[in-house]
Amino acid sequence: MNGQQTGRLIFRLINYSDYDQWLEFFKDPQTSRYRVYEKDDPETECSNWYASQFERYTNNSGGMNALIEKNTGNLVGHCGLLMQNVDNNSETEIAYSLLPQYRNKGYATEAAIKCRDYAFENMLASSLISIISITNIPSQQVAVKVGMTIDKTTTYKGNEVNIFRIFK
Repeated sequence: MNGQQTGRLIFRLINYSDYDQWLEFFKDPQTSRYRVYEKDDPETECSNWYASQFERYTNNSGGMNALIEKNTGNLVGHCGLLMQNVDNNSETEIAYSLLPQYRNKGYATEAAIKCRDYAFENMLASSLISIISITNIPSQQVAVKVGMTIDKTTTYKGNEVNIFRIFK
């Protein structure tokens, strides 16, 4: 989705120069509130996150995009289409995460809708999912605004999650 745009956002590939800004995501207590796993320090978590994204790019398994605010050039967050394995099924996920100061301003919904439309227009999948912790109400609200409904509840990477889905 590199180069795609919405009214307020530009999608571009992530790069290591974003690290210091994205580190704030992992310093925010809300970030890990919805995930069950042994947490490392924010620097390690951020480094691991970047390594995972670059591995996705290399393996053609999708990937997050940096969301850049058009007016300021600031990093708002990340959003993208990811290949995921859920309950032994290969799925295409719309994933989104925002820096704390950009939450509750419609950026996640705007970016996720762009991902949905891009995936369906380019026939990347017949349905899309979002994997969301059962306690993460803000992310669930975004999924609903994108047109998704709860398909099922399952365990994913040790977390109880709702799988939201939309069909083309």
